[in-house]
Amino acid sequence: MTPQTIASLITLGGFLAILLTIVPLMVWVERRAGALMQDRPGPNRLGPFGLLQPVADVLKFMFKEDVLPLRADRPLYLMAPVLAVLPAFSTFVVIPLAPALEIGGETVPMIVANVDTGVLLFLALASLGVYSLIIAGYASNNKFALLGSIRASAQMISYELALTLAVVAVLLPVESFRLDRVVDYQIAGVWNVVPQILGFAVFLIAAFAETNRLPFDLPEAESELIAGYHTEYSAMRFASFFMAEYAGMTVLSALAATLYFGGWHLPGVDLAAMGILGVALGAGVLVAKICAFLFLFVWVRWSFPRFRYDQLMAIGWKGLLPASIVNLLWVAGASLAGWL
Repeated sequence: MTPQTIASLITLGGFLAILLTIVPLMVWVERRAGALMQDRPGPNRLGPFGLLQPVADVLKFMFKEDVLPLRADRPLYLMAPVLAVLPAFSTFVVIPLAPALEIGGETVPMIVANVDTGVLLFLALASLGVYSLIIAGYASNNKFALLGSIRASAQMISYELALTLAVVAVLLPVESFRLDRVVDYQIAGVWNVVPQILGFAVFLIAAFAETNRLPFDLPEAESELIAGYHTEYSAMRFASFFMAEYAGMTVLSALAATLYFGGWHLPGVDLAAMGILGVALGAGVLVAKICAFLFLFVWVRWSFPRFRYDQLMAIGWKGLLPASIVNLLWVAGASLAGWL
């Protein structure tokens, strides 16, 4: 095997370990942290502090009856959960897990797909997630599910514009689509969150909307639409949508850490010079930053009420989109002036 293939396999195993660990763990954190914030006990029966509750949830979903609506479009209905999971579990392929590693005398970046398109590939894969929500609502033959899918499509398309412009602003001074170059640029200077705090705010808010998290969970608004686009789903197909949501949160957290907080970089420590130890420490630093963002997702969910739909659209088109354009113009001007 070539050195790049070895590095890709190491990175693939690392990210799969992160995703497969964080997704069930987030189910516990979501309940336990929410309970602590609201002065409730939360899950506390299965295992110490309820740590085995995610295992019970998985077993419950595995043995629940898998109901297929009588008048549903069967092929599309069965396809939607798969389309939800695939983009969420594939977008991490362009994110650098750790500093480059010396293998066989060659320096190779710790990225699954070491391609020049980088962020473009990430955005292309992430945008496919909206199809699963549209198909799920349409194929269910349920008016509440259909309304949820229509909301989801409008919301995700609207907020993707602001999110993409925020990402483009990060790439301008780097002059590359590769995320490892973005990390190297921040190591040589300062983390992008300092000069592009406005772009980071836009990215963060848009990330909440992209993952349908409170206060942007209008596609799943239980007070209006029962459960939205996945109303007619049960058992493991129902669980697939939640797996996709948590995986999407994890990957967007990794992207935010990479774009604005130096990725695997730890200030004052030259991880790139430590070899395999630096790779392990770098991966640990990135995981720590991802966990910080994931806790922010949980904290916001249990702290803010849901927006009305007109407010959600106004925030996207009248707030975030103009702000992202202002940020892009600022970064472009600063780059031309040599400030960035």
